[in-house]
Amino acid sequence: MTSAVDSQSDPQSNSLSPTLSPNAPDCEPFLPPTQFLPSPPTSDAVETPLPPHAESLRYSTSQQPEPTIVEDANAGFRKRKLSAEKEGNSLRRSPRFSAGSGSGSRHLVKWHGSRDPELPLNVQNFHGKFNGGEHLRRCPGLNPSEKLDVKLYGTLELRRSPRFSSSNGNENMEINVLQRKRKSKAVHQTKKNIKAVSTSIELSSSTVEQHSEVKIMSRSSTCGIDDTKSLTWSSEAITSPYQNGRTISNSFPLSELDDDPPRKKYRTSTSSTKEGMDSESIAAFIGDPIPEDEAQKRWGWRYELKDKKCKDQQLKINEGEEDEIIANVKCHYAQAEVGNCIFSLGDCAFVEGEGEEKHVGRIIEFFQTTEGQNYFRVQWFYRIQDTVVQDEGGFHDKRRVFYSSIMNDNLIDCIIGKANVTQITPRVGLKLASISPSDLYYDMEYCVDYSTFRNIPTDASAVTENLPSSDLCKNELSLLDLYAGCGGMSTGLCLGAKTASVNLVTRWAVDSDMSASESLKLNHPDTHVRNESAEDFLELLKEWEKLCKRYNATVAERKLSCRSKYPETTKQEVHDVSDHEFEVSKLIDICFGDPKETGNRGLYFKVHWKGCSTSEDTWEPIKSLSKCKESIQDFVRKGMKSKILPLPGEVDVICGGPPCQGISGYNRFRNSESPLDDERNRQIVIFMDMVKFLKPRYVLMENVVDILRFDKGSLGRYALSRLVHMKYQARLGIIAAGCYGLPQFRLRVFLWGSHPSEVLPQFPLPTHDVIVRYWPPPEFERNVVAYDENQPRELEKATVIQDAISDLPAVMNSETREQMPYQSPPETEFQRYIRSTKYEMTGSKSNETTKERPLLYDHRPHTLSEDSYERVCQIPKRKGANFRDLPGVVVGADNVVRRHPTDNPMLASGKPLIPDFCFTFEGGKSKRPYARLWWDENLPTALTFPSCHNQVVLHPEQDRVLTIREYARLQGFPDYYRFHGTVKGRYRQIGNAVAIPVSRALGYTLGLACRKLSGNEPLVALPPKFSHSHYLQLSNNQPGNTDDTDNTD
Repeated sequence: MTSAVDSQSDPQSNSLSPTLSPNAPDCEPFLPPTQFLPSPPTSDAVETPLPPHAESLRYSTSQQPEPTIVEDANAGFRKRKLSAEKEGNSLRRSPRFSAGSGSGSRHLVKWHGSRDPELPLNVQNFHGKFNGGEHLRRCPGLNPSEKLDVKLYGTLELRRSPRFSSSNGNENMEINVLQRKRKSKAVHQTKKNIKAVSTSIELSSSTVEQHSEVKIMSRSSTCGIDDTKSLTWSSEAITSPYQNGRTISNSFPLSELDDDPPRKKYRTSTSSTKEGMDSESIAAFIGDPIPEDEAQKRWGWRYELKDKKCKDQQLKINEGEEDEIIANVKCHYAQAEVGNCIFSLGDCAFVEGEGEEKHVGRIIEFFQTTEGQNYFRVQWFYRIQDTVVQDEGGFHDKRRVFYSSIMNDNLIDCIIGKANVTQITPRVGLKLASISPSDLYYDMEYCVDYSTFRNIPTDASAVTENLPSSDLCKNELSLLDLYAGCGGMSTGLCLGAKTASVNLVTRWAVDSDMSASESLKLNHPDTHVRNESAEDFLELLKEWEKLCKRYNATVAERKLSCRSKYPETTKQEVHDVSDHEFEVSKLIDICFGDPKETGNRGLYFKVHWKGCSTSEDTWEPIKSLSKCKESIQDFVRKGMKSKILPLPGEVDVICGGPPCQGISGYNRFRNSESPLDDERNRQIVIFMDMVKFLKPRYVLMENVVDILRFDKGSLGRYALSRLVHMKYQARLGIIAAGCYGLPQFRLRVFLWGSHPSEVLPQFPLPTHDVIVRYWPPPEFERNVVAYDENQPRELEKATVIQDAISDLPAVMNSETREQMPYQSPPETEFQRYIRSTKYEMTGSKSNETTKERPLLYDHRPHTLSEDSYERVCQIPKRKGANFRDLPGVVVGADNVVRRHPTDNPMLASGKPLIPDFCFTFEGGKSKRPYARLWWDENLPTALTFPSCHNQVVLHPEQDRVLTIREYARLQGFPDYYRFHGTVKGRYRQIGNAVAIPVSRALGYTLGLACRKLSGNEPLVALPPKFSHSHYLQLSNNQPGNTDDTDNTD
């Protein structure tokens, strides 16, 4: 679906290269779980206009001034220096705020209303020279900051804001060597007034009060908590730097941004009472220290960091409140006693936080500093509300947590008690009767990058052991396209999967628009296309399952007389049948709803009456066919054999873009408080209900970016939450269509879901530069599919209007022909690709045709009225031309247009040349009415109708709006793809469709996942020349491609 506002074309728009890291690990280093910082208020506009000075989606740090649009805490962060008076206090800070640049003193950011906070930087895994030169963990699209002290950190690079570069060149990260005692600080977050307030808690400077004495003792018993079911490791169990497939010791990751976990309260006084523990006890290490040689093997990075600094100094990197790397380590221990309870390395524990909810983590390190402070390093688990889902996870199991690789250091008296955390295998529909109500469990990992929930990577063979071997090499995958429209999404997915040697076939498609359904059927004759609402289709599937179970018996049932009585007015007499009886010949269709418009909803069969023509077929409720069980059974059995409707387990892929008109920027009456209560937004619920019922292997949902912007992104969070609740893996990305070779920017949200027995598909990296037209929601900037700034890439130049339509014949405003011949050969790679035949696109022999000269379809425009046409003819044929170039317009210093006081030219009809709406639209500041596109530009977004009153849709050199075919090319539809319906209806189908180059690229990544060729990284590169090469051109270059063709459509 689409409901986006096209932004005004900017002649100075720059091409961009979306960026992201190629070698980045697949998940974030663990932040302590926290709620998101609320997004700053945004306008109701669907798409945020691009600032004039903005650079490209590469988000380079060079030559880019500070933007004026709202920035969110989920973007990258800049740092602030510690002020002199606070430098020694080591105040705890929110993970959203970090040290600043230049010589400015450190300060904490507060949000007041709509004021934009500066965006600090959080750094990720700090491997560098301390971890064998491994690449740093990078977040998507983030820019690297200047390097640290080269003498101390070698060539290590840190990260900064993902989309916006710094305002000066002194943004180097500060590393402060602190020698004073620590102070604890709690950072509170108030969502309602959008403020982040910091409070310092002064603690005693007494060494006795601040630091526990090391108690060297042995115990034969631990606390009374039963931890036999908890996921505990002995100290010997963590000698390897890897645990459960994750690095846990050879790095010291810094705090992440975006989905920050709940902030922790750090306790440095042992006098406070802890729940479930003896308030009089002292937190202390027990037993002898681990031998130094063994400790250095396990945690060598910490000792190497210590060697870089003088003894008795504490090193902290002020890049995130909750991740202070303690370098002045003295020794390590295997156990600690906290509140009369003994904790060993590998034990899971509850850790004190700011709210009532206790945080959960696994202890992976005990160490004492040279100052006598006792620390533990914890690997955190997320609760669902600590993830991007936030408040939309209220219906999840409270016992479920999510594995993470994020870790940090804390004082041991933050520990509250032991936790039993059990790892289980994720299964769709599994009832967890075996898990105690007091225990926790985890079955999935959460990574901040692209809001990813996925299986915990283990042995590669374990991923596929739950699937029969025949499924792994299935010859054909079936697809259900919901809200299918004219088929843009499913068409692209099938084309892309084919290039990855996977035969994906659209078996079923559903849409309530009759013309769109006819267009899909015209191009996909073998697809079961149903013209009905998604709600009715879901109810039909439930009834169909019941019928299949009832009538699929092997025992022959007694034949019944297939006669049904109806009033005389229902049918006329047929042959020798009495006036009051009509005989059922056969049942030909089935539906759920009210096809007879009687007000009675339910299950209906379409009946062909014996002796009657097909025009006399009628829909009859199943209750009226109680004597026709044999006909019903015959219909059901034949339907099961031909799979006219899918049953649970028979669908491999469900895709769709549930419409959400209730959040459209055009809707002034949006329900901003509870968008899911708006019936126009309920389709996301229906879509997820369909997934729950059919249990497909893969899910792909598309929607406008407003689902992440409206009501703090509640609709997008809800969709993600539903998938995760159903135990589906999930990944959310924002994709610009222009990055895949289209002359259109078109930013859209895509949500992958995959069954726990499958591999989660990746997102495709861009193939082209693109002209940026507007920004994504600030809080979700890190979900934009893009290259990392320093990642090598070979992007092709941005595709523009001329590349797409310059070869098409000139037509008039009054053109009405349905088809015509091409008049010139293709001039660009895009034009050669878009003219490919269906056989070249699909490789299917059934689509191989004779070498007849191809025809051009639908190259006709919406016919303008006489008045509008007369105005268009006076618009100059040059770049940037619009109604302001007409006589009778005065442009003020404030850029507001006004009528000339004396010059007021008139049309032949007697109406003004300049209509009134030109002076009132967008406060008189818009340049879009009657504006021409130009050859070196792109379109912001192809909408559902090319209105020249409020869009830039006039042809560069012809006096008309873009034709249906030109519109289709801007969406990537091949020229062989035809459309059905009125002219306006065809425009609407095209504007509502998913851009085919995007769905084709996603289909390729889906094919890789089906073949178990996807990696753990969220992004994958497409083959060279992918976007403008058809299947036959690519087939010889794909790894493992058998180059087989088939006989399917």
